[in-house]
This record gives sequence, structure tokens and C-alpha cells, in this order.
Amino acid sequence: MTQIQFSTASSITPLISHRENELKIGQQLLLAESDTLEVVLETFKRKGAKFILLGIPEDIGPRANLGRGGSTEGWQAFLSRFLNLQQNNFIRSNEIGLLGHIITDDLQRLSNDLDLATTSGLNTIRELVSQLDERVSKIIKAIASLDLIPIIIGGGHNNAYGILKGMSQAKEQPMAAVNLDPHTDFRNIEGRHSGNGFSYAANENLLSHYFSLGMHELKNSAANINSLNKHHFPYVSYQQIYVRREVSFEQALEDACCYLNDSHAPVGIELDVDAISFMPASAYTNVGVDVSDAQFYVHTIAQLPQSCYLHLAEGAPCQHPSGFDAGVSDVGQGLAALVSSFIQSKQDIGE
Repeated sequence: MTQIQFSTASSITPLISHRENELKIGQQLLLAESDTLEVVLETFKRKGAKFILLGIPEDIGPRANLGRGGSTEGWQAFLSRFLNLQQNNFIRSNEIGLLGHIITDDLQRLSNDLDLATTSGLNTIRELVSQLDERVSKIIKAIASLDLIPIIIGGGHNNAYGILKGMSQAKEQPMAAVNLDPHTDFRNIEGRHSGNGFSYAANENLLSHYFSLGMHELKNSAANINSLNKHHFPYVSYQQIYVRREVSFEQALEDACCYLNDSHAPVGIELDVDAISFMPASAYTNVGVDVSDAQFYVHTIAQLPQSCYLHLAEGAPCQHPSGFDAGVSDVGQGLAALVSSFIQSKQDIGE
């Protein structure tokens, strides 16, 4: 059984605000016409799809990392804004397939009553994250095997591991990835959670090259940084760019692109939205990059021909200081802007 809830016209129509003489992106997207994943993806491909939107509404990964929840709602927040963007000559929405979201309700329920202050509770929720990994990797492999480009929204950054596994299996080689994130997510191999997706992937030879962009020097343990160094994975810190001004953001991106090009590997674009100042996230910050820099990051890396997926993690509307509704608005707008930047870059809009 495929663990996916397909998006349909009936499920998205209530989210679209109709207006006379206007056409919205949500009215142009390709939608599932079957309940079989392979058939849906093959139909998307035949109809000219290049991009596949996929949601992962979960927060067991961040909680398994002893962090805050709320990333279950990132996917719906994204849809509420992205579907209502205008369809015009600046985007080709008929190249976008809206697949749906991975079913996580059962795992979420099993995690709800766990006492994470106990070893037993922590081990159990980390096992649930491993079960989610399998669902993610199978669906990503199916998408990438057809040379379609997955755009994955919502959930914790734990899902980077499942994505890299599925992509690596489809491409039949280890992946390269760049991650705009104050945390390197290179914690110990101690059971799966949102803080060790990349270390697990590297440990299993799914990830051969990894560039950490904007990591905060004092938000990463010495062990994490030592582990990056042992793998010869480079980083440019937030402090180097914005505090000491040793390198510009543009130069840091150029360094990342050179490194990724030299890898001769398929490239994943990773972004934890807690890198963005005031963005409601599992780890909310007011010391980060602004949305326009995040968009420029996505646009720039998407220009690499070998870049083959976008993953936006940790958006958590409930973490907005002004409440959930304000969080839905901010997370939805931010994620929609980042996704459209990626798609427009790949479509060479404005080039």
C-alpha cells in the first residue's frame, strides 16, 4: 500500500479564492487521476510535468530531537498561499504536478503520549522516525526514477535522510547537497531525528558532498563540527557572512556552486526555514537571513543543471508569537515564495 494521500480537485478547490478574469496557479496544476502512485506519476510525466509537489505533515522528527513541534502544518500553510498565486507568463503551472502528502497520522498518534524524558519514550519516537524514513524514500525514489523533480514541503529536517536515500537509489549514485540552515544537522548516529539526517546519509554513503551554508558557530557542537571536518565537508558560517563580513553572501553561494559542480553528483537543495529571521519554525529565530536572501539562495542553486530537488523543512505556524493564524500567513507566504523562486529559476523565467 502506498502511504500517500493524493490531492484532488475536491481537496484543493476550497483553498482557492476565485476571482473574475483571474487564473490562479491552483487552477492549472496537474492533479492525480488514479489511486496508484506509479500510474499518477507516469500520467504527470506524459502530460508534461517537470515538478512534483509533495507534503510531509509531521513533527515527530523535531520532537525526537527534543525540539518543538508544529511542523505538521507547514504543508497546508504552503498550499493556502501557493495555490492562490496568479497564473501568468512568469510561471508555467502546467509543468507542476500536485501529488499530495505522505500519510503520517498513524505515526503522529503513536508519538503523542510518549514521555520523551525517558529513554524508552525517546527510543520509541526515534523508531517512528525510521518508519517515516522508509515511506519518504520509497515515494521519492518513484518520483526521481521518472526524472521528475520533487519539491518537498513540511515536516522536520529529519526527512532529508529519506529524500537523499530515495534520490540516491533512483540516480544510482551518492548525492551532493547544500543546506541553508543555522544547524548542520550532523549529530551523532544515535537514533533518527531532525538533527542527524545528513550524518546518517553520509554514514550510509548516500551523501558524498555536503556544503553547510549559514551555520551558526555557537549553535553547533564541537562534535558536529569535528564530524563535518572528518568528512571534509565545507561550511561558511553566518558569522563569517553577516557579522565579520569576511565573505559576502554572493561569494559564499559561488563557493557552494563550485564545490557542488566539482562533485559531479546530483544536487539537492535543502533549506530549514529556521534560517530565516522571524519565520515561524521549530526553532524560531530573529537572528537569521531575510526571505529575499533565502530566495536568492534557492534561485542560484537551482540554476545548476544537476540540481534535482528542493526540500523546505521545519515551517511551524503555531510558533508565531502572534498566534496560529499569523503563523499560517507567514509560513505560507514564505514557502510559496521559495517554491516559486525554484520553479521560475528552473524554467529560466527572466533569463
